[in-house]
Formats: sequence, C-alpha cells, structure tokens
Amino acid sequence: VQLQASGGGLVQPGGSLTVSCSVTGLQVSRNTMAWFRQSPGMEREFVAAIGWTSTTTYADSVKGRFTISRDSNKSTVNLQMNRLKPEDTAVYYCAAGPRVIVSTRTWVSSYEYWGQGTLVTVSS
Repeated sequence: VQLQASGGGLVQPGGSLTVSCSVTGLQVSRNTMAWFRQSPGMEREFVAAIGWTSTTTYADSVKGRFTISRDSNKSTVNLQMNRLKPEDTAVYYCAAGPRVIVSTRTWVSSYEYWGQGTLVTVSS
C-alpha cells in the first residue's frame, strides 16, 4: 500500500489550494480516507475524513472552508482548501484505514497507512 500526497505550496491568506493523495494497493471506496496536518512543534491533528459510505467529518477549525472528496476511478483523495489562514500552515498527510468507525475518525491511531506529507504554507 502506498499513499502519495502532492499539491502543497505557498498561498496567500484568503486563497485556495487543493492537495491530492494518490493511492495504490487498496480501494479508496472501501476504506476511510483522511487528511491530518502537523505544524512544527505540534502534534498531528485531524483535518477531514470520508468514510466508505461517503459520509464526511471535519475538524471545527476547517468546517465550511475545506472539502474532502475521492475519485474511486483514479484512486485519489482530494482536499480542497478555501479561505486559507496563516494558521493552516502545516505539513498535510493523507491516511487510510480499513476498519475505522465514525466515532474514531479523528484519531491518528485509527489509520494504518500514511503518506509522506505535503507542505502548505499560507503567508503574504
């Protein structure tokens, strides 16, 4: 199983960016797929998840600004980020878990597979 995150970069506050996760070795439609992020000196934190039933979960800090989606044909999971803020600056990681229940989607320990991360910097 491999997860490859891409699409990070530098964006101005208020701008938009989409990060993508290309997945091989498992079906994105049969797993809970998630995005986490980690800033220097901070713990990895949950951002968003989409379950095998297509239900979504978002962290309060990104609700209404970020949208997670998946393309089963392309085996990718995307995170569209709008109205970005400097505090969104972090390395963004994609993750996959085959047996994640809804109540534990926000837990790092719920996910078995992780990508290498892509850096998103929000700055003027």
